[in-house]
Amino acid sequence: MLSLITKYFPGLTDTQREQFAKLDALYRDWNSKINVISRKDIDNLYLHHILHSLAIAQAIKFRAGTSILDFGTGGGFPGIPLAIMFPECKFTLIDGTGKKIKVCNEVITACGLTNCQALHRRGEEEKGKYEFIVSRAVMPLPDLVKIVKKNINTKHQQNSYPNGIICLKGGDLNEETKPFRNIVEKIELTTFFPDEEWFKEKYLIYCPL
Repeated sequence: MLSLITKYFPGLTDTQREQFAKLDALYRDWNSKINVISRKDIDNLYLHHILHSLAIAQAIKFRAGTSILDFGTGGGFPGIPLAIMFPECKFTLIDGTGKKIKVCNEVITACGLTNCQALHRRGEEEKGKYEFIVSRAVMPLPDLVKIVKKNINTKHQQNSYPNGIICLKGGDLNEETKPFRNIVEKIELTTFFPDEEWFKEKYLIYCPL
């Protein structure tokens, strides 16, 4: 299903196409040993996980040198697809589950990604400074803000969006976005992927910090 990615991102280099193509076999192999994606969902890897992660790449084109933290990466989403998409940016993936980080590092190595590292670490323990924090449905936004506020680099601004948090979430988000209603931006993912029914009622949430 690489065609699903190239449909929305036609300008990929040959290297990027190869890296995205490798993900299918890699995740099938690792998922049979360590369950990082629901076994029922592995056939939907490109739609539900890779393209979903790349919604962030539709919203913002990270400039070269941008540093990004993937908070609660699980099996490497959205961090690994974004690291393929933005080879000149620096990605750090963290998760509190060591087995998942093992899978991430194996996939990173197999794809030859040199701009990406995965660390077994809880968010509270992370001390680094980043221009953006990205995540997929890890926790309610107010809880996430409390933990990662310390990690936002407020001095170095170089992107079209001010530095902050970019989350991928679904369902009714009014309650959790209420504390940030004056600054938060909510974009329905069907804006980016109009032909894909699965993205209805799924959103990208951007919150500057």
